[in-house]
Amino acid sequence: MESSPTEDPHSISQCSDNIDVPTRLEQRLQGYSGHYSESLFPFRRAQMAYSQIRLKILPSARCLFDKLVQVKVEGLAPHKHVKLRSKLVDDRGVIFKASALYKANEAGLVDVCRAPSLGGSYTGVEPMGLFWAMAPETPHSKLLKKNVLSPTVVEIEALSAETGEVLASETNERGYMTEGMRRVPVQEGRIRGVLFVPPGKGPFPGIVDLYTFGGRLTEPRASLLANKGFVVLALAYMGYEDLPKSPKKLDLEYFEEAVTYLRKQPEVNGPGIGVISISHSGGLALSMSSFLSGISATVCINSCSANTVIPLHYKDTVISALPPVMKNVRITDSGLVDIRDALPDPSLEKNRASLIPIERASCHFLFAVSEDDHNWNSGFFAKQAAATLRNHGKEHFQVVTYPKAGHFLEVPHMPHCPSGFHAAVGTEVVFGGEPKAHSEAQLDLWERVQEFFKSHLDNKGTC
Repeated sequence: MESSPTEDPHSISQCSDNIDVPTRLEQRLQGYSGHYSESLFPFRRAQMAYSQIRLKILPSARCLFDKLVQVKVEGLAPHKHVKLRSKLVDDRGVIFKASALYKANEAGLVDVCRAPSLGGSYTGVEPMGLFWAMAPETPHSKLLKKNVLSPTVVEIEALSAETGEVLASETNERGYMTEGMRRVPVQEGRIRGVLFVPPGKGPFPGIVDLYTFGGRLTEPRASLLANKGFVVLALAYMGYEDLPKSPKKLDLEYFEEAVTYLRKQPEVNGPGIGVISISHSGGLALSMSSFLSGISATVCINSCSANTVIPLHYKDTVISALPPVMKNVRITDSGLVDIRDALPDPSLEKNRASLIPIERASCHFLFAVSEDDHNWNSGFFAKQAAATLRNHGKEHFQVVTYPKAGHFLEVPHMPHCPSGFHAAVGTEVVFGGEPKAHSEAQLDLWERVQEFFKSHLDNKGTC
């Protein structure tokens, strides 16, 4: 016959109640000295301390991608060092991360909007540093967002600077479409794209959004711009759905059809519309403004004043592609290709067939230039375009330059892309820029673009 084991009065293995282990231990040791109990339970005190630490994202953990948020950590020990870490996974599966070291104030608070980062991905007071300073774990990757119906999810953690233990965490869902916005896939004739219509009665100003030579369809800028009270057509022109992936030429009639389609939408306050472009599509935007009617305002971000890569046709007119000078291509110390000086002066007689006749345009222009753009010398091309307009008695343009900014000026808080795969070159190239200066440029340009379109999409001065 088995005998029942004698219960140890201090054993916890026999307890069947629902009280947590540290609490039961404290209860069992009620009779021991306070000193002995305190020395035995440092982990209990640590658990209680950690439970008081909170990471907050204000005013809400959900917001639009271009919005500023305030990151706070409360409940820390006074003057304690804490590491903040941000992470997201883009639609390609690439992980982007940033981190920064902070010191709590006497109240045990870290407010990223007021406290300086002491080191990490950035230094100083940078309210959105945990977002724009994120860098990809996979080199030469640009953040990809295919589906704007879902938010970009950013995980933010507060970690002990001494042990690396996670003290608190929160998730920021950064969306692209405000409540009530409509996203309408467009398959109208040859046109392929997506139309974003803001909520409300309207009508609203209309904008065609063109992206880069890499093809596909890019929706973040178009959707966020629509949140500001515009009807925006994100227009693909190659490598999307049934559009050719590697066309031998581009037809301006395709873009003319898109302009006509947008102007006919009942929600659009015509007849004049806007065009926003970046990189290769800047030449298309200049061509649209020069040859097509109904365009009132055009934004060209780091563009070329000539047609590039492949010929552009419009009726009986052919604008050839500006040929690169290969001897001007160089290789950086890190092995990347630098094509900044590859394109020659399009105003030279031998290159004039590639020059876009923007003197024909009568719409307003905003040229945005990054001084450290290594995709090409966008500053030179913008000055050339401005000189052409001025020489023909046209002063309806602005040129804004951004020192130390790189090629891809995107929406606010988008991580900087200093290098990446170039579809026309076929390999990784330098795009230039310094993260902080680039972020500041994106913020400034975003506000300028909205003001520019609101000022000039008023049914006046159309081409």
